Amino acid sequence: MPSDSALRIVWIYPDLLSTYGDQGNVLVLEQRAQRRGIETETIHVRSADPVPETGDIYLIGGGEDRPQILAAERLRRDGGLHRAIARGAAMLAVCAGYQIMGSTFGGEEGQPVDGIGLLDLSSARGPARAVGELVAEVDAALNLPTLTGFENHMGVTRLGPGVKPLSRTLAGIGNGDGFEGCYAGHVVGTYLHGPALARNPALADLLLSWSAGELAPLDDSRYEALRQERLAAVLQS
Repeated sequence: MPSDSALRIVWIYPDLLSTYGDQGNVLVLEQRAQRRGIETETIHVRSADPVPETGDIYLIGGGEDRPQILAAERLRRDGGLHRAIARGAAMLAVCAGYQIMGSTFGGEEGQPVDGIGLLDLSSARGPARAVGELVAEVDAALNLPTLTGFENHMGVTRLGPGVKPLSRTLAGIGNGDGFEGCYAGHVVGTYLHGPALARNPALADLLLSWSAGELAPLDDSRYEALRQERLAAVLQS
């Protein structure tokens, strides 16, 4: 069991939604917390298990159509994630996990499938698969550098008034409307793989700060140089 003092990271349904290496997001959060002397406890919640309500940061990843549908069904029945977010926990939902957070998403044949209604958005199948590098300029209110990542999805996501776009796309498709992802309170949804937090450590730090408060700075200068090279290469291609 996690200790009371540890930062609790909850990885939701790795047996269903961990197709694209998104468990790397868990590892990045653990590492960046521990480099600052913050103790972490990670809970892997399989789809047969209840979602604990006492986590600090929740993560859910991408996957194929059938596992996505199963995950949505089980999260709706469980209710633990809703209660955790209502209590103030932070969350990062990626790709299929991002779509699940809304009211509906496209099923195996494109039919609408009920999401869990945690975020004010809906998704459907788009006309073509979005595959490739994605670069997006983050909403200034979040004070984050430009995001990079890899997208691989058929989704088109429409945001309602209850959420804000996470970023504006400079390269790639994202939501399909010129924006990528969304956020509301301490919940972030995105199509970015890579994993997202390995490619964008400042986003990892934002999630950590929402749970642990002000963070000591880390020396990311070597990584930042590589990130800038990647940005330039994608934008010039």
